Amino acid sequence: MKVSLNWLSSLVDISGLSVEQIIDSVIKAGFEVEEVATLGYGTNLVVGKVIECHDHPDSDHLHVTKTDIGTEVLDIVCGAPNCREGLKVIVAQVGAKLMGGDIKASKIRGVASNGMLCSLLELNVKKEMLPENSPSHTGIEELGDEFEVGETDILKKLGYEDTILDLATYANRPDTISMYGMAKEIAAILDRPCKLPEFAGAANIGGPTKLTVNSESANCPHFLAKVVNSVKIKESPDWMKHHLISNGVKAINILVDISNYVMLETGQPMHFYDLRSNPNLNITVKDDMDVAYTALDGVEYNIQKGDMMITSDNQPIGIAGIMGGDNTKILDDTTGLIIECALFDYAQIRRTANRLGLQTEAAMRYAKGLDPLAQQKALDRAVQLLIEYADATGFEETVEYGKANYEPYTVSETLSHLNALIGKEYKMEEVVDVLRRLDFKPEVNGDEIISHIPSYRSTDIKIREDIDEEVVRLTDFNDLKTTLPYMKATVGKLTPRQALRRRIERMLVNASLNEVVNYTLVDQKYKDESLLPSGEAIALLSPLSDARKYLRTSLMNSLLENLAYNLDHSASDVNLFELSKIYTEGKVEERLGVLLYGNLEESKLLHQSVKADFYVLKGLIMEIFDRCGFDKARVQVTENTMDTVHYHPYQSCLVSIDRKFVGILGKIHPTYASKFKVKDVYYAEIMLDELDGLKAAKIKAPVLSKYPSISRDISIILKDEVKAEELLKVAKKAGGQLVKSVEVFDVYKGEHIEKGYKSVSISIVYENKEKTLKVEDIDVPHNKILEELNKHYGANQR
Repeated sequence: MKVSLNWLSSLVDISGLSVEQIIDSVIKAGFEVEEVATLGYGTNLVVGKVIECHDHPDSDHLHVTKTDIGTEVLDIVCGAPNCREGLKVIVAQVGAKLMGGDIKASKIRGVASNGMLCSLLELNVKKEMLPENSPSHTGIEELGDEFEVGETDILKKLGYEDTILDLATYANRPDTISMYGMAKEIAAILDRPCKLPEFAGAANIGGPTKLTVNSESANCPHFLAKVVNSVKIKESPDWMKHHLISNGVKAINILVDISNYVMLETGQPMHFYDLRSNPNLNITVKDDMDVAYTALDGVEYNIQKGDMMITSDNQPIGIAGIMGGDNTKILDDTTGLIIECALFDYAQIRRTANRLGLQTEAAMRYAKGLDPLAQQKALDRAVQLLIEYADATGFEETVEYGKANYEPYTVSETLSHLNALIGKEYKMEEVVDVLRRLDFKPEVNGDEIISHIPSYRSTDIKIREDIDEEVVRLTDFNDLKTTLPYMKATVGKLTPRQALRRRIERMLVNASLNEVVNYTLVDQKYKDESLLPSGEAIALLSPLSDARKYLRTSLMNSLLENLAYNLDHSASDVNLFELSKIYTEGKVEERLGVLLYGNLEESKLLHQSVKADFYVLKGLIMEIFDRCGFDKARVQVTENTMDTVHYHPYQSCLVSIDRKFVGILGKIHPTYASKFKVKDVYYAEIMLDELDGLKAAKIKAPVLSKYPSISRDISIILKDEVKAEELLKVAKKAGGQLVKSVEVFDVYKGEHIEKGYKSVSISIVYENKEKTLKVEDIDVPHNKILEELNKHYGANQR
């Protein structure tokens, strides 16, 4: 917020205070002063009149002048194209100090020059603060008849002698983006009186009206409008132009200037529509339009559904809260207008402004939030100024849609709680004085202090600790006692979840995978194509772009993006994993994503490699479970009937522990993989939160048997639909306690095998921990296994 000390002095008594004292007080109260700028600068300046002007004898663009400054006539050489006889000008005399250097007597191409005729740009006035028709854009400044030759107070009279404090404003203090709010704040800090103009109720005038106002958007809860049938376009008074200039706003004409000025004063954006552009006198706020619209800046913007528009007869007349329209702007021949003061949802205004790239003063104020009563205050002030400076007449009654959502309230605090919290012995008089300065109208009831919170502070003063903060902020921080924080001694260790995460990370890194950390925000497409979302995706209120609008509900798309990026950069083997939280409405969960592509390991020297496939991925996941205390017997791998959009239906599976679903793994469906221009990708996503309710067994080193084991292989033919997992269960149960392990090591279909059948080869390991097994010891369980396989599945040994 730019604070002009000239403007501030008209509202707050800052007499006797230097700029440095004001800055120091503001900083102590918690504000950051980002810049201190002098609006205009130059010493030894005087008003002069060019009484002679002729061309330089040795130049095609210089002029030789005689300039009367009242006390003497100076010979000055000037190169400005608008230099001419009879012109009143700003003269920097010899010895003057300007931002560009000191002025000295000199000879320019053989002609003496004793001074300089100045442009305002040469006096440190920024180009954007000059009126569009200012001669200083291309030449020297031309002064009007109100300036007398010999006058020295030039910059002050022009409104450019000012100091501007650029103060950082905070999200919870929208009151400080208005001059009135900042004046009240600085008055409280300095304990000086603050006198604001009286204008309450100024808009309570006007006869009957045909104007109607409506809103079809929930994001516009309050809208005030007023018809003014007669106004006169004229130049704004100097004081208003000076205040606008100090905030970097160009003065245009009285109507445009009043709307801008009231916004700077009250913090409430407002807009004036040319009355002729709305002949049927109806205004409706809509948020379902999909049109191209030309705004005041002459640029055409693509309006989408969700963007709020001000409309009349279903035609747009302005982009709500951001910028008016080219079709309703104030023109030089405007004779009547409609005033708009409305409240729009800050989040929606921010979204639209960001998407359109329109960061206007109005949008910035809406995005920070407004005083809930600011609409009426701004309308009152605008009506007062229109009557006084634009000869406004023919007012019609104010039309209101909705109402201001504000009820006066109080916040209570006790002196004992304040002192206990802050660690200082404040006296009741000190606390009451601070709250009085803040206009909180404190009431004391014993130890209790009741504060009446004004509407402009309703966004940040909610609880008693907020009152404590204000007291500390406006008293001297240096008076606070220095105390050491109380910290309970604890033993540092990892939480169970941290330990689990660390264990998984180490194992996967040791298995030659690389960990990635991805951006958690995704676009609409990734949100809609999410794998196993646990709920509704959360949309940001104000995303930086549509590509970062939603919190992701799965890790898959991010890892596939990583793969595509690496392949585009000539990587051949890409094996990644990510441990991250995902967010849905009312729920936060942590997931593990593992992606394999190409070779997991490769030795070019030995000409050996481990190519990524379904079994390699499954082995990694099973090993993770085993190291986390869930052995293979507790893990169930079943057919994928849940998601065949992301996964290949015949090369993927669902994973459960103790019959509780925990994830999915397998080959990415070729159609889905093609969206990322990749293929043959294997991916697993495990829901780590689901492991919390499962009891992990302690990891124990198995006791090695002193006796050798015996291995036997069998090959059986059975129907194609029989699952290998079912065979293993039957074999292990039929073999009894002597069976140490059962594994499938080959599946064959083709020549010599009847169609619809397959050959499955199984390795069975027998072991007795108490004695050495003989061949006859395992014949019985082995034959039992063959019998059970035949009984259940009609399996015949090859």
